[in-house]
Amino acid sequence: MKKIKIYQLPLFLAVVLFITGSCKKDLGSSSSLYTPTTADVTATATLAQLQQGRALYSSNCNSCHGLYMPENYNPTQWGSILNSMAPRTGMSSSQVLLVSKYVTKGK
Repeated sequence: MKKIKIYQLPLFLAVVLFITGSCKKDLGSSSSLYTPTTADVTATATLAQLQQGRALYSSNCNSCHGLYMPENYNPTQWGSILNSMAPRTGMSSSQVLLVSKYVTKGK
């Protein structure tokens, strides 16, 4: 096996970064997110809460990375994601709850 020479290392790292950067999961923009309607209202989530959650999700999560489509994860998975990411956002617990209601469609 050939050894990589020290001057080839920056080129190798650039190629690796390019490949991994182009392999993002299904990330979207805020315009491709579902917009809550009265049909999405549940016993635990009002339309206003879902709309507020969408706005918070779009503004807080999109500031660091692309937005994951809510339908790509189940409520349990979203719980884990939000528990790990929320501390990085500076959102209050009530704001995180609104985001949770939005991404889980009120479940």
